[in-house]
Amino acid sequence: MTTIQKQTKPILLFNDECAVCRHIGHWVQKSARSKSGETSILVQPIGDDPERLRSLNPDLDIWDAYETIHVLMPDGSMKLGGGAVAETLRNLPNTRWFAWTFATSIFGFRPFQIMLNVAYAILADVRPLFGCESCGKSKVFKPIQRVFKWAKTLFGGRPNPSPTPHFSSLSAVRRRPVAVPVEPFPQSRAS
Repeated sequence: MTTIQKQTKPILLFNDECAVCRHIGHWVQKSARSKSGETSILVQPIGDDPERLRSLNPDLDIWDAYETIHVLMPDGSMKLGGGAVAETLRNLPNTRWFAWTFATSIFGFRPFQIMLNVAYAILADVRPLFGCESCGKSKVFKPIQRVFKWAKTLFGGRPNPSPTPHFSSLSAVRRRPVAVPVEPFPQSRAS
């Protein structure tokens, strides 16, 4: 049986296997700390333990958390995607001054929140371009991702080794003695 932990501050969950998410998570963690050392929002990597995540909120699925940013609120609710980003910005001392715009409603629409949602959707789709294998593969940007990997190898980056054994290096193949059957040459006819 899972026990729900009582929280007093929002918790930002981030994918620590994704370079983009990790950088943003560290920035939020650094920005959330006040001069007195107190933090306004907790930053926690998702990890690989679904039960630990369910202890924070029973409705939290680990695969959903990997796919989309989540902020767990003290009242038990969850904010996702652009809403999670807006909530994070509202809780950071250095971004609080403009974060109120995301709640501003004009004729029943929240235009700044809509723009933030679109920006988050674009970022979520482009994360794999920056090398994030755990966030999934974007089908739209897959050809562009290949170009990025190719360009990276041109400018000093190493290509990732292939996980398939048949692409092993030639030196590994040379070390193994291989018995090759020798067939006799066909006799040529003298004319």
